Amino acid sequence: LGPGEGRAAVLLQPFVHQVGGHTSMLTYDEHTICKPLVSQELSFYESLPLAMRQFTPQYKGIVSVHLKKDSLGNLTLIASPGLGQPDSCGRLDSAGADPAVTLWHKCKWVSSASSEHGLVKWSHTQVTKTFKDSCPGKMLLRTDLQYHTDSLLEDANGKQAERKSYNPWGLHCHRQHLNRMSSKHNENKLQQFLLLENVVSKYSYPCILDLKMGTRQHGDDASEEKKARHIKKCEQSTSASLGVRVCGMQVYQADTGHFLCKDKYYGRKLSPEGFRQTLRQFLCNGNQLRTDLLEPIILRLKALLSVIRKQSSYRFYSSSLLIIYDGQEHKESADHHLPFPKSHGTNPSRVDVRMIDFAHTTFKGSKSNPNPTPYDGPDHGYIFGLENLIKILQNLSEGK
Repeated sequence: LGPGEGRAAVLLQPFVHQVGGHTSMLTYDEHTICKPLVSQELSFYESLPLAMRQFTPQYKGIVSVHLKKDSLGNLTLIASPGLGQPDSCGRLDSAGADPAVTLWHKCKWVSSASSEHGLVKWSHTQVTKTFKDSCPGKMLLRTDLQYHTDSLLEDANGKQAERKSYNPWGLHCHRQHLNRMSSKHNENKLQQFLLLENVVSKYSYPCILDLKMGTRQHGDDASEEKKARHIKKCEQSTSASLGVRVCGMQVYQADTGHFLCKDKYYGRKLSPEGFRQTLRQFLCNGNQLRTDLLEPIILRLKALLSVIRKQSSYRFYSSSLLIIYDGQEHKESADHHLPFPKSHGTNPSRVDVRMIDFAHTTFKGSKSNPNPTPYDGPDHGYIFGLENLIKILQNLSEGK
């Protein structure tokens, strides 16, 4: 290691706002997350059409990650930006924290077989310590009942701790990822991760809806068995009828100070009417329906629609669309008697719409897949989903 490289080691934390997907998303720094590299996804980011850039996270390079086990058997993931990719990560380095602070405290990952989806069992002190450090004062998540998360959070005496928890989905993915890595890789084996913009970093209380888009979810490379499984999931969910299904959600409830969370199992069971109700719930902060957000979200979805219609040969199989807004309403002008009134209309930063997850995206000229199945014209399944989404939101804004 060169003199600069030891300093650059970063302990990766679970990304606390992961609401869907099955890949473990990890926090690299305040504005950057990382995920295991898939060559098809890298190829997509490297040849991203200009018009799509405002609708995807910014790609920031590649980082090498290895597993570290301490004397107690606790597993952590350590990123080493200095290895192999100095150019793409140098600028991230210099923006990084004080070297002494960069290597955050170690977290204890205690495995638990008791819960339904094999969720990680945390002691209450571990949860609060881990996340207070990475997300001061912001994160109180209330989870869906099927997670039994409250019973997982016990204090040292086995008593139920106060009802505070974190979006369990990301922790579930992270636990599984660590288990997979520790069984497959020895400690020194490096795994490549993609560095991507953290698109929710500017929100204090990020409300996130993760929508699986399109009428088909399996990639061209799927086995017959996987293909059949995905087709069945689409047929039995709103993917078939609407071209979109809920994959995960967190909504800040201003009345309780908690987040309400839903996962992909909840989303798969929804009828078209249930899907509409969930969209409505996503815009409901516990006190009122945030009708002020409907117009900016619809405008941004329409802008995305016109971009997707122009992308010939692209098929965004299994990708997701995130709709994001801040659960904390900005009342500054009223509170502080500011000289200017709050601007109504479409403040673009109040809401965001981003496409994510391109591991199964195919297009002509893809480097990782030089002979993709030739598709002509735009992705009609994706367009069908976007049009239905816009229609449902328009009906909501008309009070239907």
